[in-house]
Amino acid sequence: MADKIATREAYGNALAELGEKYDFVVLDADLSAATKTGVFKKKFPERFFNCGIAEGNMMSVAAGLAAAGKVPFASTFAMFAAGRAFEQIRNSIGYPHLNVKIGATHAGITVGEDGATHQCNEDIALMRTIPGMTIINPADAVEAKAAVEAAINFNGPVYMRFGRFAVPVINDTPDYKFEIGKGVTLSDGKDVTIVATGLMVSMAMEAAELLKAEGISARVINIHTIKPLDEELVLKAAKETGAIVTAEEHSVIGGLGAAVAECVCGACPVPVVRVGVNDSYGRSGTVPALLEMYGLTPANIAEKAKAAIALKK
Repeated sequence: MADKIATREAYGNALAELGEKYDFVVLDADLSAATKTGVFKKKFPERFFNCGIAEGNMMSVAAGLAAAGKVPFASTFAMFAAGRAFEQIRNSIGYPHLNVKIGATHAGITVGEDGATHQCNEDIALMRTIPGMTIINPADAVEAKAAVEAAINFNGPVYMRFGRFAVPVINDTPDYKFEIGKGVTLSDGKDVTIVATGLMVSMAMEAAELLKAEGISARVINIHTIKPLDEELVLKAAKETGAIVTAEEHSVIGGLGAAVAECVCGACPVPVVRVGVNDSYGRSGTVPALLEMYGLTPANIAEKAKAAIALKK
């Protein structure tokens, strides 16, 4: 794994780079320095719109632009997008199925010292309830850029989740390919499958190495698109390994773990153990301390994998 880069930085850089190739517009709610859309603003000021601290209004403006044929990226913190502007996303973007791309940065507990009010651990759950909403949670900077370009070429509303915390680059391979709705098997295994998303993907890979040292063969799957979920890949893993652990920087309620459990419970019931935020708010603290506190670590993933294996019939 190479250098660490925050996916929010990759988002801003991707907008600026892809702005030369595609004719889209970018909206922000007075947070362009933090969401990194300021990079695009500097390069294409005539295609950038600061909507002020009015996130709901920004989503409605984006809806109007999409209705007029534009491809708008509406950017703000995840808490303000999925939380404050949920009604406008649901009614003005989702209901008419408009071609709006939502760039939600600063997701999860890795916002750190900003604390519970800014640590959005519920956004995936909220967005999953909106019919027709595509949800992408990139694992690294490479995937973040690929997701942005894929969203531009995808017709329909897309919610993209980006983080503040720098994460390892794991997809820096010549044969890397991104496709909406298609998960990626990063390593094969026969005893258990670790299904991860976002920053937890690199930790899942570390967990697999810990398990390997104990003689346990773990498959690792990167689910960058949570909706639509790659059910074929998940069910294949369930059938072949017989146990699943999910890992996400999000509430265990309504997120990746819930989506995977819903997928397997009817078609191929196997033990599913979820690693995530367990029905609690975040807290203010350093990122390493918070990750340890909430069990978002390779060691905890490995322990949960062993617990899942023990539940096999």
